[in-house]
Amino acid sequence: MDIRKKLRAFLGKGFRTTKFRSTIKLAVPRISILKNQRRARCSIARCDVIELLKLGNHDRALLRVEQVIMEQNMLDVVVIIEGYCHLLKERASLIQQEKVCPDELKEAVSSLVYAAIRCGELPELQEIRAILTSQFGKEFAAIAT
Repeated sequence: MDIRKKLRAFLGKGFRTTKFRSTIKLAVPRISILKNQRRARCSIARCDVIELLKLGNHDRALLRVEQVIMEQNMLDVVVIIEGYCHLLKERASLIQQEKVCPDELKEAVSSLVYAAIRCGELPELQEIRAILTSQFGKEFAAIAT
């Protein structure tokens, strides 16, 4: 077993805490930018709804309300992703020690793996997904998605 660990480390296939943390550190500012963009879009759409209602365009206002709801939902998702990134950054050493995903981190890990597939605006999530998949296996990633 010790030889396998050395071989994986030599080939660069092992979990590296520093790389994982640095990837998350790169993701967090991009998430903040995305969060600010979503917040601005949501605010603009809300103002549009108010204006459309004042003008009596109820059908167009209804369409904008749907957009507000979608933007607010995406904003909530981005906030959750940011929280999970912070959690995993803090628990990176625990992730390194375990071959099976710890129960307390399953929700965060599986959510980030799932989000990485659907969120093209955050390329760092793809790298985080690859790191987590290499640590916990392709079966775990398949179940998460």
